[in-house]
Amino acid sequence: MKPEVLAPVGSMDSLYAAIEAGCDAVYLSGKKYGARVFASNFSDIELIDAIKCAHLYGVRVYVTVNTIIYEEEVNDFIKYIDFLHSNNVDAIIMQDIGMVDLVRKLYPNLEIHISTQMHVHNLEGVKFFEKLGLKRVVLARETSIDTIKNIKKNSNVDIEVFVHGALCVSYYGQCLMSSLIGGRSGNRGACAQSCRLPYDLISDGKQVNRDKYLISTKDLMTLNHIGELIESGIDSFKIEGRMKRPEYVYLIVSLYRKAIDSYFDLGYVDISEDDILSMKKIFNRGFTDGYLFNERFIVNQKRPNHMGIEIGNVIDYRNGYAYVKLCSDLNVHDGIRIVGTNDTGLSIDKMFINKKSVDCAKENDVVSFKCDYVKKNSVVLKTTDYLQINEINEKIKSRSRKVLVTGLIKLNSGNKIYFELSDGVNTVSVSDYVVENAINRSIKREDVIKQIDRLGGTVFKFKQLDIVMDDNIFVPVSILNDIRRRCIDLLISKRLYDTYYVKGVYDIDVPDFKQVNEKSCLIDSASGYDKYRSYDYVYIDNYDEFKKLNNSNVYYKVPRVNDSYIDINSRVLIGEIGSLYKYNNVDTDFSFNVVNSYSVAFLHSIGVKKITLSYELDLIKIKNIIDSYHERYGAHPNLEVIYNSCEEVMVSKFNLLDYYGINSGSLRDRFGNLYPIKVKNGLMYIYNYKNRNMDVDSLYNVGVNVLRINV
Repeated sequence: MKPEVLAPVGSMDSLYAAIEAGCDAVYLSGKKYGARVFASNFSDIELIDAIKCAHLYGVRVYVTVNTIIYEEEVNDFIKYIDFLHSNNVDAIIMQDIGMVDLVRKLYPNLEIHISTQMHVHNLEGVKFFEKLGLKRVVLARETSIDTIKNIKKNSNVDIEVFVHGALCVSYYGQCLMSSLIGGRSGNRGACAQSCRLPYDLISDGKQVNRDKYLISTKDLMTLNHIGELIESGIDSFKIEGRMKRPEYVYLIVSLYRKAIDSYFDLGYVDISEDDILSMKKIFNRGFTDGYLFNERFIVNQKRPNHMGIEIGNVIDYRNGYAYVKLCSDLNVHDGIRIVGTNDTGLSIDKMFINKKSVDCAKENDVVSFKCDYVKKNSVVLKTTDYLQINEINEKIKSRSRKVLVTGLIKLNSGNKIYFELSDGVNTVSVSDYVVENAINRSIKREDVIKQIDRLGGTVFKFKQLDIVMDDNIFVPVSILNDIRRRCIDLLISKRLYDTYYVKGVYDIDVPDFKQVNEKSCLIDSASGYDKYRSYDYVYIDNYDEFKKLNNSNVYYKVPRVNDSYIDINSRVLIGEIGSLYKYNNVDTDFSFNVVNSYSVAFLHSIGVKKITLSYELDLIKIKNIIDSYHERYGAHPNLEVIYNSCEEVMVSKFNLLDYYGINSGSLRDRFGNLYPIKVKNGLMYIYNYKNRNMDVDSLYNVGVNVLRINV
């Protein structure tokens, strides 16, 4: 079975582009609760129109509601989910674990897909959601093809994998850099892309980096691996790009459509160098196979933006004009960037060859155009190809994608006209108006075809039209038109299907914990234990160090990225979903992104003993969670807050220290702040430059049971 081609849609124009390009499904967002708040996104009215438009073409619609949801937002959030379900969305994509539990109970017929923001990266994580009865998991983009094959072999949920587009250097849902430094939360869809900013790498007091954009990633591109991706059993090929222009959406979707179809139809992937070049023109930061195919260094440290393609070099600059020798074509209205000490970007509105104005220039031509000063030998990149954009727009406007139908019309004297339409799934028919014998002029077969085949204003196109008719009969043209229109309306109504709205009941059993004032700490070695032996909980995140201590208040902190698990019977602190499936006696760490009482209730209901709240909560929000928990469940939760630490702002499979061949270092931002880097289990952890400090008495007073320091 062919995998689904899942297209990114940030606007109605992008929706039309995705449909025309041949997608099977689209994912998009309303104006709130989606992880791309700076995309155009869809108003409620536009969402209704988008769902109808997509369904008419047989395209499924998944709506992203994949942010964490604060306590005060829950009622509005559920009203929004109700609206989506009522208007026949095919599925919703979710991150917040409490909202997943709430929605699956309130709306048992609404399909839920687990967002990549949920950080599911192993079989155990997938099995956890399979156990809950969920339909699909979008895997973390760090998941390797071998792991995916193992997941498909040993689970029964749909697996969705990103195959193209922008990457984050951090595991998705695990990056707090933008939130804690700039107040714009990636888990709330407002990421400021701190990873795309310039940094220096400082080691032993010295700058060691060669380039500036140390943790800015390339773009994922897997066209060269389509066969292996298909054979792995992946159910949905997801393309990133809800912030991209419609032309980008069309081109990328159409190329993945072409690659998949050719693999099934021809036995090989029919993709050319020109296809790859066209992708580079439309947008690229450099391409990578990604962690999907075990590429270690996925960054482009030279620049964080669109690289386009190289088209020439500056050979002279005089009198306000740059002179460029071309190695590829250049046209008026193209966008270019001249790469130098300071990049210069412009759109070509006029250019000259030998002082003669021209609209186009070719390889080896020397062109001149007016621009600010640039240095000789600077590289010239084409970042917008005017002819490419125009060509794509013409294809989008053509509306050439059609739903193929078969038709049958029977015109027998003395009987009612019978007209039947089928799209292969739905069959509709109209029977009306008695066929009369001709008195003067009889209707011809060609006349019937002319009227019945008038589908140009619809999404339908006949692949077969059968006509059964007597000779010497007469049917008015207006009657044929009426029959055709009525049958088309019936088929449209069938295709605009109902997803069967059902309203359920939220019910959950939670334990009641005593309110206490306890302390905990996280250390990295057994040698640090004596200082904190009086604490109620001491966590160690190094297993070998943990084994050195046999104390009742010492607990192992399981890594939050796991390809395999240590068998351990004692109570553990866990940081990711797979550990919920693996272990029975657990506390959850801050990386579960718990920000509402429903998440607390769900985790307690499945046996979690203690829950660490998210770093993204202030005292007021913490109090709101606890008060709501008391009111709704009549019980007290067992909550922990990290009140003192340098927060982990990022965990990454990319190891910057390894990239530069050093053992220790820190990132230095443009303000001089230093972000310490640690490598644990082969993963890079980046820490905040400043210490976190919350008031102990205030946290205890609002009902937090355990306060932690991370040493």
